Amino acid sequence: MGQHGDFLQVLQEQGYGMDTLFPSSNGSGLLNHTELTTGTTVFAMKYADGVLVAGDRRATAGNVVMYDRTDKVLEIDRFSVMAIAGVPATAFEMARVLEHSFKYYRRSQLQDLSFEGKLRALSTLLKNNAPAALAGTGTVVPVFAGYDSFEGCGKIFFYDILGAEFEAVEYAVSGSGSPTIRGILFYMNRWGTGPVAGLNEEDALIFVLRLMTSAAEFDSATGGVDAQAQLYPIVKRISAEGVRTIPADRLKTIFSEKVLS
Repeated sequence: MGQHGDFLQVLQEQGYGMDTLFPSSNGSGLLNHTELTTGTTVFAMKYADGVLVAGDRRATAGNVVMYDRTDKVLEIDRFSVMAIAGVPATAFEMARVLEHSFKYYRRSQLQDLSFEGKLRALSTLLKNNAPAALAGTGTVVPVFAGYDSFEGCGKIFFYDILGAEFEAVEYAVSGSGSPTIRGILFYMNRWGTGPVAGLNEEDALIFVLRLMTSAAEFDSATGGVDAQAQLYPIVKRISAEGVRTIPADRLKTIFSEKVLS
């Protein structure tokens, strides 16, 4: 699958329309009941020190903003996170199941579950959720990122709605704002001053905030940055030291001094 990470677009390019992916009784591709709350834009990218995973804060139901402080980058254990795009209720439940499963394994076996085992666990949950996903009531298209201690490097994987997994070489994106972010990442890696994977942490965070701001400019379902309301994307760093959340105060400083300038 190379560098990309948007399975829904791959399906659409192969001729599978929204009415096929999310069937409804009226054939319109829309559900006949109240719009479900959904998450929007998440992505993960490699940089010099590991992996950064980011997500905007907005949750929508149709054209209504339901909530602007959603955490879509969920820490599963000390070395892995799951970024969600889709129905939060389903995604949050998957995250809780994974968190408890990984914790139980660590306590019972006195060691962490292998990275491959973590990938299989999420794949199984998505496969079991397939009927709800195909019905359009529980669609989750996650990005999973973590540090593989066996190979000594950060890794990024994305999934389809049926649980198939694909490793992203440099980045993966998901959600309604993903076309904008994917296009910018492709351009930067192909024709920029150097691959994004070579950026230091400060420059990578500047780039993350610019990406999210660009996505919000072209996608109304993406929250972006709201400096007046003190709302910034959730950004987590994954390295050999584990998962660390980038403080909002640091993002605020970077945004005001480096992004707006």
